[in-house]
Amino acid sequence: MIAFVLGAAGCSAEPAQLSGFVRDPLPDVSTASLPDVSSGGAAFTMQAPENELLLLYFGYTACPDVCPTTLADLKSALRDLGDQAEKVNVAMVTIDPERDTDEVITGYVQSFIPAAHALRSTDPDELRAAADYFGADYGVSVDDEGKYEVFHTANVYAIDDGGLLQLTWPFGTEPENIAADIEILLETE
Repeated sequence: MIAFVLGAAGCSAEPAQLSGFVRDPLPDVSTASLPDVSSGGAAFTMQAPENELLLLYFGYTACPDVCPTTLADLKSALRDLGDQAEKVNVAMVTIDPERDTDEVITGYVQSFIPAAHALRSTDPDELRAAADYFGADYGVSVDDEGKYEVFHTANVYAIDDGGLLQLTWPFGTEPENIAADIEILLETE
């Protein structure tokens, strides 16, 4: 299991400075699951593989600014990590499954990060339950003129191999800060 490291060993160590925020206690999201449409719809649990991290994001492909910026920032952070990026998995959950078909969400997220997982559920209760594990919110509505109104929580969540939500980055966290936090999270005891 990845150890969450706040500082070097020893009692006089100063805690590492993180750009993201940590919840206390760390939420266990390991029982949350959604279909991975980039892998034929197999169940995808919100837990990183052993000794790795999972970065999860809730968004939608028609987002004009926040979603593409966030994914571009994650791509940049992974590039900054070099070889350590191999220990980081990325998944995007669409909060707009009506417009984001399996092919659309997969093509979108993988255009930024080729190995990323595209998560999509057309069951509104399943999608809401997954978002609730993270404290994420979203809504999609269509007005009388057919115009979509969409809102969503724009955080990126870092989950360890035990299914614990270790860190949350709000929208606008700089890629180099995300990369620095990931390096800390990947350190082992």
